[in-house]
Amino acid sequence: MGATRGAARTCIGTVAVGALSCVLPALRPGAETPWVTLGLLTGLYLVCELLWRCPFLGSAPVGAGSFFPLLLAGAFLLPPAAAALVAVPGSLVGRVDDPPATARRVWRAAQLALTVWAASTAHVLLGGRAALGGTGTGGERLPDFPYALVPACAAALVLSLVLTALDGAILAVAERLPVRRAWRGLLSRALGPHLVHGLAGLMMAVLWRGPYGPPSALIVLLPMYISCWVFAQSHREHAAHRATIRALVQAVDIKDTYTRGHSERVGHASVLIARELGMDPGRLEVLRFAGILHDVGKLGVPTRVLRKDGPLTLEERRVIELHPEYGHEIVRGIGFLGEARAAILHHHERLDGSGYPYGLRGREIPEFARVVAVADAFDAMTSTRSYRRGRPVHAALAELKRCAGTQFDPQMVRALARALDRHGWPVATVVTADETVPQPRRAGTDAPGAGAVRTPRAPSPPNGPDGPGKPRPPERPGAPCGEAPAVPGPPRTADRTR
Repeated sequence: MGATRGAARTCIGTVAVGALSCVLPALRPGAETPWVTLGLLTGLYLVCELLWRCPFLGSAPVGAGSFFPLLLAGAFLLPPAAAALVAVPGSLVGRVDDPPATARRVWRAAQLALTVWAASTAHVLLGGRAALGGTGTGGERLPDFPYALVPACAAALVLSLVLTALDGAILAVAERLPVRRAWRGLLSRALGPHLVHGLAGLMMAVLWRGPYGPPSALIVLLPMYISCWVFAQSHREHAAHRATIRALVQAVDIKDTYTRGHSERVGHASVLIARELGMDPGRLEVLRFAGILHDVGKLGVPTRVLRKDGPLTLEERRVIELHPEYGHEIVRGIGFLGEARAAILHHHERLDGSGYPYGLRGREIPEFARVVAVADAFDAMTSTRSYRRGRPVHAALAELKRCAGTQFDPQMVRALARALDRHGWPVATVVTADETVPQPRRAGTDAPGAGAVRTPRAPSPPNGPDGPGKPRPPERPGAPCGEAPAVPGPPRTADRTR
C-alpha cells in the first residue's frame, strides 16, 4: 500500500508540474493577460465554490464538474495560460470530504488547470475567439453562428478527453486498477454533460462580450444554480436513505450482539467483488445496501432463539431459516433498494440447490445474492468474535474456493481473491459479544474458526462459511463446506444468522 501511495503522489506531482508550466506564460512580465476578465471569472468561480456550502444548497459534495460552464466561459474568453488560472483559487479552498484533503485539493486544482488550458487551446486553434463576436465595450459585431458552435464543442470534447484521461490515471495508480478497467465508461458518461456545459459556457461568453458586458453573463449562472439546488435536494434524499439503512442495521446489531459490525463489512466486501467484476458504478451503491441489510430479517426472529444456549429444535431452525423472507418483507416498500431486495431474500441460496428459502440453483440465484453470499461467508470466517478467533484471510479464501461450485459462485470467489490481493482486508478484531477478550480454549473443543466453544459464561455458536449463528444441517463426517470434522466436546449452541 505504501508503494501505491507513493505512485499516487508521483502522479499528482507530475500533473501539478504540468499545470504550472501551462499557467506560467500568463504570469510573465509583458504578457498580455486580460487581468480584469481573469479576476472577475476567478472571483466568480471562487464564490461559487464557497456558496456551495451554504444551507440553501445543502451539504452535498462538490465534484470537479460542478461549475464547468463558468470554466469553459473562461476558456472561450481568455488566452489558454490565463484560462488555466480561473479554477485554481476555488479548487484550493473548495470542500473536500475525504482525506488526504491537501493532496485532493492540489490534484483538483492541477487537473482543472491542465484541462481548461487544453480546452482553451483547442478553442483558439479553431478561431473561436473571433467567432464569439462583440468587443466587450459595446461593439456591434455579431457572433458567427453557427460556426461558433464548432470551436465550442471541440473545446468541450477536448476538456472531456483530458479530464477522463486524468481521472483514469489517478484511479489506476491510487486504486491499483487495471488500466482498461480504470478508464472504462468514464468518457461515455462525461461526454454528454460536458457538451451541454460547453453550450452554456458559449452562451455566457457571447453575453460577456456583448453590449451589456459581464453583468449580462451572470444570467447564465441562474439556471446553473437551480440545477445545483436540485442536485442538493437529491443529495439530501440520498442522505435520508443512508440514515434509514443505518437505523435498520443498528436495530439488528442491538438484537444480535454476536455479529455487530458484520453488516458494514459485508457491504464493503460486496463492493470489492463488484468492482472486480466490472459492475456498472450505478449498481454499486445498491449492492452495498444489499450487503449491509442482508440480515435485517433477524428483527423478525425471536431473541430467545437467536441467543439460545444449546442445540436448536427443528421448529426453531425453521424459524431462523425464515429470516431472509422476514428481511424481504421489511424492505419490500423501500423503493430505492431495487435489486438489493432480491439479494436479501436469496443470499442463503446455494449453487447446488440445497440452500433456502426456495432452493434456487446456479444462475437462478440473482447476481447480487451470489455476491453477498461470498462476502457474508468471508467476513464471518475472518471476524474475531468473543467466543473464537477469526480465521486468517488465506484460510478463509481457501475454504471459499473449496466450496466454490457447490455453495458459492466460483466467479465471485475469484473476484474476491483478486480484490483482497489488491486492497487487503482490515481483519475484524473487535469483540462483538458479552466478553472483552477471547477465552482460552479447553481440551476437546473445536479447532479455531470451526465453532470453538467459550468458557461456560456464554453461548458458543459454531462457525463455517455461513458464519457464526448460521443455520445449517447437522454435522456429518467428511467436513462439509466451511466446517472442520466433528470433534467431541460440549454441545453446540444455536446456529445464528450471518
